[in-house]
Amino acid sequence: MPDTSTPAVPDTTAPAAAPPLRRELGLLSATALNMIDMVGIGPFVTLPLVMGFVGPYFLLAWLVGAGLSIFDGLIWSELGAAYPEAGGSYRFLKLAYGEQKWGRLLSFLYVWQTLVQAPLVLASGAIGFAQYFGYLVPLTEWWQPKLVSGTVVLLLMVLLYRRIGDIGRLGVLLWTGVLGLMAWLIIGGLTHSTHAVAWLPAGGAAALPGILLSAAMGQATVKTIYSYLGYYNVCHLGGEIREPQRVIPRSIFLSILGIMALYLLLNWSVGTVIPWQEAKESKFIVSTFVERLYGATAAKAATALVLWVAFASLFAVLLGYSRIPYAAAADGEFLPVFARTHPTKHFPHVSLLVLGGVGFVFSLLFKLGEVISAILAMRILVQFVGQAVGLVLLRRRRGTAGLPFRMPLYPLPVVVAVVVWLWVFWSIKDGIVLHTNEAAHTQVVLPFQVAALLMMGLGTIIFLLWSRRLGRWPFGTARATAND
Repeated sequence: MPDTSTPAVPDTTAPAAAPPLRRELGLLSATALNMIDMVGIGPFVTLPLVMGFVGPYFLLAWLVGAGLSIFDGLIWSELGAAYPEAGGSYRFLKLAYGEQKWGRLLSFLYVWQTLVQAPLVLASGAIGFAQYFGYLVPLTEWWQPKLVSGTVVLLLMVLLYRRIGDIGRLGVLLWTGVLGLMAWLIIGGLTHSTHAVAWLPAGGAAALPGILLSAAMGQATVKTIYSYLGYYNVCHLGGEIREPQRVIPRSIFLSILGIMALYLLLNWSVGTVIPWQEAKESKFIVSTFVERLYGATAAKAATALVLWVAFASLFAVLLGYSRIPYAAAADGEFLPVFARTHPTKHFPHVSLLVLGGVGFVFSLLFKLGEVISAILAMRILVQFVGQAVGLVLLRRRRGTAGLPFRMPLYPLPVVVAVVVWLWVFWSIKDGIVLHTNEAAHTQVVLPFQVAALLMMGLGTIIFLLWSRRLGRWPFGTARATAND
């Protein structure tokens, strides 16, 4: 019987039937892709920044970032195991807030932001790659770093233009480079330490609250969290994971705990060889660290491994994000061209090419310091906070009886995650410089938090125009479903 509750308007977003994604990624491949996504260039460029913010308490900042990742990982694990489909947060938000009502808006905003934030993440890694490449080959002309970063993005697109099973094997190969570099750096610190590094402040546990709640710790945590992001990459690939109810939660926590151990040991190792007062000023901290231990030749080899790790991370980033516009388009909620999959290799090639192309342009336009805080500010409200609240709504509506994974101590992890994410959002101090008055030494700066809200507002306007054209909610009567 036809549905007479909606206007008889042709749905121009309905894509043609496409071959389904193949579930070819197991626990090893999924964990490898997660971990190379998490490491990337992040810890190597943010380590000196964190030391600059909190001085001798830099290890605490990395512990805070790990703690937030663990609490947030519980949210991702429950949602990812219950709804293992392509798109990750896109699908979670739509189900949580109602597939025909508010869920359409929240999931649209997430995809809308992905078209900007995913290329920015890609560009930030490529720019960081070019920065470290400058240690090996001096890049003295203005265009040379841009040539390097742009070439990196183009090469990524070529490597990812293949079926998912081949990518899983390539991801494991890249992962070996990540583990090899981290092991080398950690062992170097363990065998050549000359300075003590404190895990707790001089005042002991009594001094912890004041340090943890300080503005400096907030800014440092923004940088450490940027380096931990990526533990949820497996959820974006949910439609391509074998036994997702078991593999997704295990992959998330293996990734978080493994990277936490590596980051803490890496920071401790560097801090025991190079005092934080000196390390915070270093542009190539890993290269400087290895050069001090083993000489210039070894430093060049370490720098090459850093570039390997950065490239591996971008490989996983572009792979995961390319599935998000695809998932939205396959649902009829985004431009239908993004729903196309390669006729023989069975992957969303249009989405891959568009995000990679925009990332290529961004890699030529921006500087590294301009994107890290912006990326985090844009993600927090819709993706992380919105998703945490959405999990509560899903539990109330659907119960927990059929959940493959249920977080322990519910709702405490949700409350902690939301509070800390909002604290991190408030702690972002960077912004976009709109005008500089050199005579008065003043600047007009648009905070990244405001920029993120403006981006959400623009996305809402586009969503309303799109919905009005299709005669859908809130302009048409939403179809009643069990999810609303």
